[in-house]
Amino acid sequence: MQPRPDSRITAGVIALAAIALLIGGAFAGLILEGAHDLSGALAAFDSYLLRVARFTLWQALLSTLLSVAPALLVARALSRHPAFPGRRLILQLFTVPLALPAIVAALGILALYGRAGYFAGVFAGLGGGEWPGIYGLSGILVAHVFFNLPLATRLFLESLGTIPADQWRLASQLGMSARPAFRLIEWPVLRAALPGIAGLVFMLCITSFTIVLTLGGGPAATTLEVAIYQALRFDFDPARAVVLTLLQIALTFIVVVALTRLGANAVGDANLPVAPRRYLSAGRMESVLNASLITLALLFVAGPMAATVVSGLEADLGRLAGEEAVRRATLTSAGLALLAALLSVTLSLALIAARRALALRRRAGSAMSLLEHAADTGAGFVLVVPPIVLGAGWFLALRNITDVFAIAPVMVVAVNAVMAMP
Repeated sequence: MQPRPDSRITAGVIALAAIALLIGGAFAGLILEGAHDLSGALAAFDSYLLRVARFTLWQALLSTLLSVAPALLVARALSRHPAFPGRRLILQLFTVPLALPAIVAALGILALYGRAGYFAGVFAGLGGGEWPGIYGLSGILVAHVFFNLPLATRLFLESLGTIPADQWRLASQLGMSARPAFRLIEWPVLRAALPGIAGLVFMLCITSFTIVLTLGGGPAATTLEVAIYQALRFDFDPARAVVLTLLQIALTFIVVVALTRLGANAVGDANLPVAPRRYLSAGRMESVLNASLITLALLFVAGPMAATVVSGLEADLGRLAGEEAVRRATLTSAGLALLAALLSVTLSLALIAARRALALRRRAGSAMSLLEHAADTGAGFVLVVPPIVLGAGWFLALRNITDVFAIAPVMVVAVNAVMAMP
């Protein structure tokens, strides 16, 4: 007897079809346009492509190392002190970079570390000359750490929260000090979570666009995403854009597959619960060190946000609020964001419901079906495709069919909705 059709599975199939249509249509537009210039596609494999790919991987590797290593230490410090005043506020503050527009964070970083930033005089005094600013690789690394250190910290902290309280009770009964407790209790959990978290951060850094475009400072700091944007926006070379896109997808696809196999959590809980009761108390020196780590991380994350607020308050807010262009842009942004959020949540719920329905139908011990696997990982594979490729591909596909500028709001909502699903 065939099982009855399930509306939840049908909704999930429709959501997957919408994602496939958005990505497939963009690729079709790019490939059809690039097929007219095969010699241009072959010419894209040059020294410039190699240099851009090398810098993309190098900055992503450094950003991952500088984000994940401190995050592990900060997460352990927060785990060792689960009940100090302000802990919940710090964790909530660490969620803000996830929702902060990249351009706003870049402006905040420039307000602190730029040539005319608040710390420019300090750096100039330490260096014995005029502070050149933070453009280039250093600016990219600072911005990536600003975004990814809080994310990695929260994910590591979630992993430490899974340690059973019985292990801490036993460690306390054995009189275990901090070092063996870390080696025998905390490190196995952190080591298991490390590959997934590092892979997630690496993928986010390798697909970074706005940060590199704003803080890169020139051709020497160009990543694949920026090169795709330049090929389409300035050179209008779809053939080169297709080659760059395929290389970008190949790199990110490898990372996404690795993340899928490791089962990494790409988002984390927005409200981390209070850590379970700890039976090992931190010594005085350890407490001082942990407090120093937490304070430094807090200042690093809060600094650019505070600089942005201070710089904004110095502007003529009354005049800006009275300008018609500002009001129109605000309403447009709010409207598009609301529609994108509703569409993203609807598609995500459809995939989750389909995944649940398929899991209930599956017999115990049997392998996941292709549809169940697609519902489980389909949204994550959206991160493989740069948003600039989605927009440019549909622009090329529709420019000879309809007025692309008239349907631009629809594409903005669709692309943002799908990119927010993971």
